[in-house]
Parts: sequence; C-alpha cells; structure tokens
Amino acid sequence: MTAGGGIYPEREDLPPGKFERVLTAARYLSARVQTDTRHLRSIVAAVAEAESGIAEISNAELARRAAACRPKLRKQGFEDVALVGAVFALVREAAYRALGMRHFDVQMVGAWAMLNGMLAEMETGEGKTLTATLAAATAALAGHAVHVITVNDYLAERDAQTMTPVYELLGLHVGCVRQGMEPPLRRAAYACDLTYCSNKEIAFDYLRDRLALGGKPRLMAMKLDALSTQGTGDRLLLRGLQFAIVDEADSVLIDEARTPLILSGASGQGEEMVVHHEALKIAGALESRDYLISDRGVVVTDAGRNRIESLCASLSGIWKGPRRREQLVQQALTALHVFTRDKHYLVRDGKVVIIDEYTGRLMPDRSWEQGLHQLIEIKEKCEVTGRRETLARISYQRFFRRYVHLCGMTGTASEVVGELWAVYRLRVAKIPTHRPVRRVFMPSRSYGSIAAKWTAIVESIVQHSGKGRPVLVGTRSVSASEQLAARLDKTGIRYRLLNARQDKDEAEIVARAGEPGCVTVATNMAGRGTDIKLAPGVADNGGLHVIATEMHDSGRIDRQLFGRCGRQGDPGSCEWILAAEDDLIKSYLPFAAKRLKTRGQLPERAAMLLFRYAQERAERENSRSRRDLLDMDDYLGNLLAFAGRGE
Repeated sequence: MTAGGGIYPEREDLPPGKFERVLTAARYLSARVQTDTRHLRSIVAAVAEAESGIAEISNAELARRAAACRPKLRKQGFEDVALVGAVFALVREAAYRALGMRHFDVQMVGAWAMLNGMLAEMETGEGKTLTATLAAATAALAGHAVHVITVNDYLAERDAQTMTPVYELLGLHVGCVRQGMEPPLRRAAYACDLTYCSNKEIAFDYLRDRLALGGKPRLMAMKLDALSTQGTGDRLLLRGLQFAIVDEADSVLIDEARTPLILSGASGQGEEMVVHHEALKIAGALESRDYLISDRGVVVTDAGRNRIESLCASLSGIWKGPRRREQLVQQALTALHVFTRDKHYLVRDGKVVIIDEYTGRLMPDRSWEQGLHQLIEIKEKCEVTGRRETLARISYQRFFRRYVHLCGMTGTASEVVGELWAVYRLRVAKIPTHRPVRRVFMPSRSYGSIAAKWTAIVESIVQHSGKGRPVLVGTRSVSASEQLAARLDKTGIRYRLLNARQDKDEAEIVARAGEPGCVTVATNMAGRGTDIKLAPGVADNGGLHVIATEMHDSGRIDRQLFGRCGRQGDPGSCEWILAAEDDLIKSYLPFAAKRLKTRGQLPERAAMLLFRYAQERAERENSRSRRDLLDMDDYLGNLLAFAGRGE
C-alpha cells in the first residue's frame, strides 16, 4: 500500500536493487547527515506571535481552537510554520494548565524538527517527553494515527499517564498498550488519537495484523472484508503505520535492530527434548581444544569435529548427519559457555527470562530461537518450554521504514548519523540546550585486574558520598552490580540496588537517587528514560557523581549513563573506573587482557586508547550484524508474502 493511502496506510518498503545497495553501503561510511537547527528556529517566532491573549481564554475555548485547526492541518500538513506555531501555542498553554510546565523554545525547535521528519538529538534532561506532546498533538489533530514509541512498558505507561491531561484539554484521546493486554483492549488503545507503546508491542501487533490479512493482496482483501460482517476489520489491531515518534530512537532503531522480530506459535516437542539433552551431554564432553569462542560465536575445530563424530558413533537419526550434528553441538556449546546467568538471563520462578543487554530490563515475552532457549532451560534445570514455530518475522529496520512519517528523539545520535540516514533516511538535528551544560568529566582510571578496579570504585564512592553528594554507579550486568553490592556490604556503606531483580522498584529507587549521600548501584536500567532530581542543597555540594564501571560496546550507552548528571544546568561529575579484564577487552582484545591483568594502575592515555579501539571494533561488528540482518530480511521479504512485495 502506498504512503498515506488506503484502509491500512503504510509505506511500501521494496527490497533495494544493486545500485541502491552500493549507495546504501557508501552512506554507512561517509554520511554525516546532521542538520543545522538555525533554520528551524522560525517556529519560535511563530509560536510567540500566536500566543497573544491565549492565557485568558477558557478551557472550552482552548479545545474549540484546537478543533478548528483540524481541517487546516489535514489540508496543508505541516508546511505552514504559522499554522503549526498556532497549534504549538495551544499545546504549550495546555501543558501549563494541566502540569504547570511550559515548553522551552528549544523544545519547540525539537518538535518542529520531528514534524519535518527528523530525529531530534536533545541532551539528556532536556525534557524529551514533554517535547513529544507538541509533535504528537499536532499530528493527531491532522488526523494521523500517532504512535509514541519507547523502549519498555514502564516508560510508555508512565509517559501516557503523565501527559494525558495535556491532550485531554485539546480534545484528544490517549491510549496505552502494555504487555498482556487482550486484543479488544489493544484495538481500543490503537483507535485513540494517540497511542503510547513499546517498540516490541507494536511491532508484534503489526505482525499479528499481517497474519490476519493472510497472503491476500492487502487493499483488495480489506475492501472486501469491510463489506462482510465477519471480515478482518474486527480482528486487525492497528490503523496502519501512519505517524511514529520514537523516543530513545538510537536504542530502538539501532541497538534493537540486531535482533529480528519473530512471531511464533507453540509446536510439539516430539523427540527434540532427547536431542537437546544429548547435545548438551556431547558439548560437555568436549575439551577446550575442540572449539573456539570468539566475538562472533562458537566455532568447532577439526579436532572437535573428530571428537563429535566419535561421541556420536553409537547414536542414530539426526546424529548421523555431520553438518546437522555440528550445528546442534555448536548451539549447546553456546548455551554452556557464551550465555551466562545473571548477565544474559535470570532464572525467576523456575523460568529463564532474558535480560535486555542495552537496558538491563527483563524481557519475559522473548525467547532465543533455534533451540537455544530450551538448551539453556535444561542447563539451568528449569521446566523446558515447547519448541516455537515461526509464523511471521520482520526486522526493526523494515518495520519502521514502513511508517508514512517516521521521526524521533534521543540524547545520543551523533555517533550513528550515517546509519540512521542510510537505513531510515532520518536526518539528525542537534538541538541546543536550554541552559549551559555544567557536567565535569574527571580523569579516567584503569587497572589490570577487576579486583583492583572494585577497590578503586569503593574508594571513589566513599570520597564523594562523604561530601554529601549522591553517587550513581553503573554496571553492565546483574552479576557485576551484585559483586559491587557485596563489597559495599563489607565496608558498611548503605546503598540502593537497581537491576533486573528489582525492576518493580525502579521508580521509587530512582526518585531517591538524588538525595544527599545516597549511593545507587544500577545496571543500564538507570541509563534511559529516567530523571534523577537533586534534593535541596545537593547542587551546592557538586551535584550527582556518576561512576561507569565498564565501557560498553557502544559509546552512546556510556553517554546515556553520564547524562544522568549535569542535567538542565545542574552541576555534576562523572568518571570511568575500568579494568583490562572487563568484557570489552576480553572479547575484542584478549591478548591485551591477558598481558595487562597483573598490572596495577595503567597509564590513563594509553589505557583509554586501548578501550576506545576495542569499542570501535565492537561497534563495527554490531553495525555489520545489523546490515546482515537487513539483507537477510530483504531476501526473506521476497519469499514470504506477508513480509515483502507479495503483500
């Protein structure tokens, strides 16, 4: 279906030709598509002109004026800056009346950038949630089905509840989609003018709609069904992919894009349980010389193949095929040696629950494919779930490119502007801050061993919390956060722990993280979508101090963590305290990790060059995996009717 038309509007996403593939590959390397925001500031003057006398009108008149803008927006779109300025003025007044919050000029610039199809890069703490109301309300008044998409249900529900009073003053209805909602409730939420939801929920709902439409030509099928009393109209959840505002856009569009979205249904286990147990038994009998573990996975050596053949000599069926048995043992080795409890997953209530490596949050609705999830369940002695049969699949890249209007906002996009343009045709507009940034970067410290690193971290916590400053310590995994917590217990330091085990207490822990002397140990959960407000007097002591205990695969995640301090003109400081034994160095520079682990404190400049090089390797590897996934999705799009040109 073409952009903007039809019963289920979305943009066609045809697999690219050879020339387009070459051009896209070049954009990854060369594109630096960042837009100068000077020309966007015209919206500020337009809003100021439209605000005259607006504070004196009644709530009813405010809603009437918003309704009067509907036909003009539907006819003219967002090209008329005076018209959009008039709408922004109404939204600004509604926000002040409902929340006591008034949009800053830079927030209006950010919203204007989004209405122009851009990704607004706004410094952390600049109020992206409030900024979104300007663009979302304007698009909704223009008649678009607006989806405000964020990284998890907690943030979607929080933002929807907070901002609903603003929209209601403008006569707009707000829905929120959460995990576990029944189809009728989902359909009602998507039928609202604006819908808040997570990227996973809406993408899977889209796949469910594709299944409901079947393999029939979409437009004709829906027109016929609309004439019947039992068509797909009462089974479809969405109103198409019309207008998306993606919050934390780099996380959703880049980090999440490494994993395909697979909608599956239960299938019988049959003999697979026996096969999985045998695979783990064989993998456990292999020696270290039989396989290699690298950043790209597990590789069986020639010695390993001979050993597997010997171990399978007495087995029959699937184990007689050399290629298939090697794949099975590779998966079992991955389950045994690559995926680690409390780092990649938790065991909760007798079930294996995946941990999102970028946010530190649990993903109870997700499972690994190709038998890996079942292998890990057997490894952890959990109840084994049935094999899942793939019903539909799509990548995040292809899904979001199908929106008629795609835009978003994030605090960290500069590092991936080329990929955002190459894949999504999204330009990045860097929005200036409302107040000058007062964040201080302290010298980084690196050590050979992890033990020496933890000692230095505890000393830094004591130093800064002793001055009455709150301290936030960021870790990469649940296990790392609990290792530090154990050390703090021994020293008698009081702290709050925030990881996937305490996900239900997140709001309360974050709310208190800015109190004097408060120490918060957290995984990446405290790195996105949260605002640590400083208690009275804390700013006078230097504000929040942030300690990063590891460098992540992406520099953007490090920037998000450091962005917890020094927000909205507040003072704050941050530092790295690292070790050569950290996962980043062990994965991408294992030789350096072995040579340096016995050293004491490493020279700052040399150590940071080492870590930066490892991080660049990780980012290149992740970018390549995203491109490979998109290429595979393009290929499958030609085979599966619901996922490509056959729709």
